Amino acid sequence: MSQVLALDYGGKRTGIAHTDDLQMMAFGLTAVDTYNLLDFLKKYFKENTVEEIVIGEPKRLHGEASEIETEILAFIEKFKKEFPKIIIHRYDERFTSKMAYNFIASSGASKKKKHDKKLVDQLSATIILQDFLKNRDFKNF
Repeated sequence: MSQVLALDYGGKRTGIAHTDDLQMMAFGLTAVDTYNLLDFLKKYFKENTVEEIVIGEPKRLHGEASEIETEILAFIEKFKKEFPKIIIHRYDERFTSKMAYNFIASSGASKKKKHDKKLVDQLSATIILQDFLKNRDFKNF
């Protein structure tokens, strides 16, 4: 099989998570500066087999798109041109950053770790991916 990758796209940084090759578990991979995201993905895809990618869909409380959605849609168009064979899924990412902050805070992490925005972005991508896998598996059950 191949991996599934998830992106928690942000204006400054993008959190990235990936699955194992059996697509059973989600793991935090890294967070990269968004302006380097396509270069990072090119290198990653050369070294790993990825057939699907999940890109977080940021929505406000009542379901309308957040401000960054325009940037995400532009990124998706570039992504499709660069990697036309990779399937793109969108997944509601509401509250993932809050969940990541809460998880880090409750883990007993140091004050420095609690304010590490890269860690929060990476963990948010992991939450998106794990939730995506859970819901996909449930639908296939």
